[in-house]
Amino acid sequence: MILLDDVGFAQLGCYGASIRTPRMDALAAGGVRYTNFHVAALCSPTRASLLTGRNHHAVGMGFLAAFDTGYPGYRAAISPRAATLAEMLRDDGYGTYAAGKWHLTPPSQMSPAGPFDQWPTQRGFDRYYGFLWGEDDQFAPELWYDQHRVEVPGDPDYHLSRDLVRRSEQFLSDHMSARPDDPFFLYLAFGAGHAPHQAPRSYIDRYRGAFDHGWDEERDRVLARQIELGIVPAGTALAPRNPDVRAWDDLNTEQRRLYTRMEEVFAGFMEHTDEQIGALVDFLARYNALEDTLLILLSDNGASGEGGENGMANEYRYFLGLGESLEQGLTAYDDLGGPETHNHYPAGWAQAGNTPLKFYKKYAHGGGVRVPLVMHWPRGLNTPERLRTQFHHVIDILPTVMEVTNSEPPAVYRGVEQMPVHGTSMAYTFEAPLAPSRRTLQYFEAAGYRGIVKDGWKAVASHEPGEPFEADHWELYRIEDDFSECHDRSRAQPDVAGELRLAWWQEAERYGVLPLDDRMRTRFQAQNPALERLRYELLPGSRLLNGVTGPNFAGRRFRVIATVERTADGNGDGDGVLLAYGRRASGFSFFIKEDRLVLDYNLADTHTLVASENPLPLGPAVLEMRTEHRGQEVWARLLVDGRTVAAARLPQLLPGGMGTLSIQCGHNSPSTVSREYRAPFAFRGRLDCVVVELEPRAGDTSQTDWDAEMAQQ
Repeated sequence: MILLDDVGFAQLGCYGASIRTPRMDALAAGGVRYTNFHVAALCSPTRASLLTGRNHHAVGMGFLAAFDTGYPGYRAAISPRAATLAEMLRDDGYGTYAAGKWHLTPPSQMSPAGPFDQWPTQRGFDRYYGFLWGEDDQFAPELWYDQHRVEVPGDPDYHLSRDLVRRSEQFLSDHMSARPDDPFFLYLAFGAGHAPHQAPRSYIDRYRGAFDHGWDEERDRVLARQIELGIVPAGTALAPRNPDVRAWDDLNTEQRRLYTRMEEVFAGFMEHTDEQIGALVDFLARYNALEDTLLILLSDNGASGEGGENGMANEYRYFLGLGESLEQGLTAYDDLGGPETHNHYPAGWAQAGNTPLKFYKKYAHGGGVRVPLVMHWPRGLNTPERLRTQFHHVIDILPTVMEVTNSEPPAVYRGVEQMPVHGTSMAYTFEAPLAPSRRTLQYFEAAGYRGIVKDGWKAVASHEPGEPFEADHWELYRIEDDFSECHDRSRAQPDVAGELRLAWWQEAERYGVLPLDDRMRTRFQAQNPALERLRYELLPGSRLLNGVTGPNFAGRRFRVIATVERTADGNGDGDGVLLAYGRRASGFSFFIKEDRLVLDYNLADTHTLVASENPLPLGPAVLEMRTEHRGQEVWARLLVDGRTVAAARLPQLLPGGMGTLSIQCGHNSPSTVSREYRAPFAFRGRLDCVVVELEPRAGDTSQTDWDAEMAQQ
C-alpha cells in the first residue's frame, strides 16, 4: 500500500498531468485506475479510515492527530474498538511493515518514553521507520525507528523518499529471508507531495520553463488529456477559478517567475518520488514477488491550497499565522526546493493539480476529496479494461484487502468488542468494470466543511469558519453528469437538496461527527495539559515535542536557565548548544560559540542574533536567557550568574500555530535552528540540566505574578 500526500486528482501522468510519472503510469497500464474514488479531506482522517475500514469520526479521528477536544469523534487517536488492517493481517500470519509518515499518534505520546499504544508498532506493525508528525523536511527529517529516535544517515545525497524505500526493501529482505512462506503487508507513506516541496536539484531543473504558460492554460491542457485518456467524460466542464486564485494574465513578471519556479519544484519532487516507487517495484520483480502482490497506490486528499496567493518559501509562516510577501519568496528563489527552504506552491497550482475540480484539501468539494487510485496485481487483476468509474471511498480499501486475502475482521480484538467495518469491498470491480457501484452513500466533514454523496447526487455545504452552521448554503450536484461540480441544482431541485441535507445529519449522528467544530489552530488548546505546566527540567541529550510533552512557548514570555561547567583545551571544549527549539524553518537556539553566549531567535527565517561581547568565564556558571516586555516591545536578555551580558529587541513573542517542533537539550539536530553552526553542535562542557520556566497564561491568578518575580531575579 503506497500512500501519497496532498497529491491531487490531476498530478499523476496517468491522470492527465504534465508531470512525468512513468513508473506509476506503468502500474496503471498494467492494472486499473479508479476515477470516482474519494477520501476524507485531511490526512489523519484518511489514514485512520484507510487502516481501519471505518469512518474517521467513528474511530476518534475527526480531525488531525493533535486536536483532542474530548468528544468521542475527536480524540486524535484510533479507538481500540477499531482494529487496523495491520493488526488483522498480522493475526492471519502476515509480516507487517510500515515506513514513512504516520500522523496517527497524539503528540502527547511522541516521546522516546512513550506511551506507545498509538505508535505503529502497537497498532499492528512489526517494524516501523519514518516520521510521526504530519510533515517533515525531506533532507533533515526527525526519524523514528520502531520506538526510538535515530539520526539521519550520513549521506551527502540524502533524501527522505529514497531512504523510506531503501528501508522498506530492508524490511522485505529480512521477511523473505526469515519467513519465506509467510505473506507480507507493507504500508509505505511518503511525505511527497506535502510541503516542504524538496527534491534533488537535477530533478527540479528538468522542468525549467515547462510551466511558463501558467496555471490557467495548464488546466486547459490537463483537462484535454483527461478527456482523451477517458479519466473524465467528454464534455466535462472546467470548474471556475477558485475565489482565492488570480488569473495568470493579471500577474506581473516577478509573480509569474516565482510561481512558475514553485511548480517546477513540485514537479521535480513528484518525478523523484515516482522513481523511488519504481525502485520498490523493481525490487519486488527481482525477487519474484510482484506477480502475486496486490499493490494499492492512492493519495490521502486533494492538492493543498495552503500556500496561498504567493506560495511560501517557508511554510512555517503559514503555520504560525505570519504570512509571506512576494519579496520574501523572490529572495529565496534560487534556494527553492533545496535544504535551505521549506516551500509550498501557490493555490493556483494546487487547483491546477486538482483539474477539473474546484477547491482543495480540507474542502468537501471534489478538489478536496476525489483522488487518484491505482491497483496493480498481475495474478489477480488481469483485465483489458483499465478504468473503473464506480463510486468508492477510502473505507472500502480494507474490506477489499480482507476479501482478496480470505480474511475476516475480528468481532473481538484483544478483548475489546469491535465496531463493524463500514466499507464495502471493491473486489467486484476487478472483473466487472461496468458493474453498478455497490456504494451509494457517503458523508464528508472536515473543520465544518460538509458534504454527502447519495444515489448519484452530491450536496456540499460551503462553510465560513466562525459563522453559524445553520446559515450554510447546501449546493447540489448530479455528479454522474457533472464531474467537476459546476452546476448547482439546489434552487431548481430544493426537495433533493433537502433530502441530502437530512441524510447528512443522520449520518453525522450515526458516525460521531457531532458536535460540529469549525476551529482550526485553536482546537489544539482544547485538551492540552502542557498549557498548565510552567516548569520543565531537561537533561542533556533529551528531546521533547513543543506544546505537548515539552514547553508551549506560544505567546508567552519565558526564561531558560542552564547550569554548566566549562574547561579550556584550545579546541572549542566549552562551545555547543545548551537548548534549541525547532529547526531550520523556525524556533530559537541558546548556545555558546567561540566562548560567547548567543541567542538566535528564528521567527520563520527572520533571525535576531543576541551575543555577549566578552568571553564567558571558565568553570561553573549559570547561563540564562529571558524574553521580557519593555513597554510594548519584546526584548531578549542574556545573563551570566545573574549579570546581564547582552540584550536586544525581538520582533515579537513566539506565535502559536499548528506545527510541531522539538526542543533539544545539549544539541540541535537533524536540522539546525541557527546558521551559526552545523548539527548536532553538542555542548562539549559539562551540562547538568536546563530549566525552562514559562509565564502563566493570561488571566491565571493562581500563579505568582511573573513581572514581580522576574524583577527580583
